[in-house]
Amino acid sequence: MRARANALLVVWTLLFVSAVRVGAEPQVIKLATLAPEGSVWHKVLKDMEADWARETEGRVVLRIYPGGVAGSEPDMVRKIRIGQLQAAAVTSAGMTAIDDAFQVFGIPMFFQSYDELFHVLDRMEPALGKRLEAKGFVLLNWGFGGWAHFFTREPVSSVADLKRLKIFVPAGDDRAVQVWKSSSFRPVALAETDILTGLQTRMIDALPIPPLAALYLQWFRQTPYMVHGGLGPLVGGLVISRPAWDKIGAADRARILASCQRAERRLEEGIPKQDTAAVHEMEQRGLKVVRLDPKSAAEWQAEAASFAQRMRGATVPPEVFDLALRERNAYRRASGGGVR
Repeated sequence: MRARANALLVVWTLLFVSAVRVGAEPQVIKLATLAPEGSVWHKVLKDMEADWARETEGRVVLRIYPGGVAGSEPDMVRKIRIGQLQAAAVTSAGMTAIDDAFQVFGIPMFFQSYDELFHVLDRMEPALGKRLEAKGFVLLNWGFGGWAHFFTREPVSSVADLKRLKIFVPAGDDRAVQVWKSSSFRPVALAETDILTGLQTRMIDALPIPPLAALYLQWFRQTPYMVHGGLGPLVGGLVISRPAWDKIGAADRARILASCQRAERRLEEGIPKQDTAAVHEMEQRGLKVVRLDPKSAAEWQAEAASFAQRMRGATVPPEVFDLALRERNAYRRASGGGVR
């Protein structure tokens, strides 16, 4: 009798556990981003949202909050830390709110091409991933916003011209502001969500931004001149909190990572082409591209090199700066481009 009762107890326990599993609530990942609704970045995230739901059979559900509705990128990072959000697709400004190492991607004119960038990213990813994990975050993929250029209210062809203008820099890092000031620039620190107001009220006259973003957000209307010499790639990433990631089963984590890698490749391949198309479209709407003569281009390069040295140790950890420089120079030597 006792054996039968125990057997029935086991059966009922298994049935109960199965019922709980069938009715279990999906794990919801709330993800915030500045990417405007309907933009290429938002569309990639929406496709990822569908991927996650389909490939995990509904066990993991992604909810996207686009267009800065969750605040600035440092706000997003803070909300992840307190559990209001679980993930964010951010630029290097948001990544820097987690760890200073990502300031390395804000060094002006440090990279000459996407191939150079991708080489350095591959070499640095293990070290950067460890730094994120030490802060309680997991990197799911890299993101690419385009190649940033200075968009300005009036024509700029020399470094002296730029130093007369009030330049947007992301709020939240006073050390970065001081680096700009030490180079005799006029930085104005604002949240990314306040850029349009800053342009409309003339708080800022210039901002570094990729053409595709300038077109989507229509910021080129207030800054109708673009300096042709690019500053560098706008690098970001999709990060998730370690506690949220650890709650996802191993098999589902593998499926999610595969989806994220597909999204990374789409951005890697598509953004450069769309950046070029955006410049042509804005030119048809009145944008003037200011091309630098060889003397001015050399002046900008020299200023950028000096600026980089000020960033080393002040905003970028020296070991991270040195690793990026070493890998970049190794790529240039291997590709026959030389080291400058």
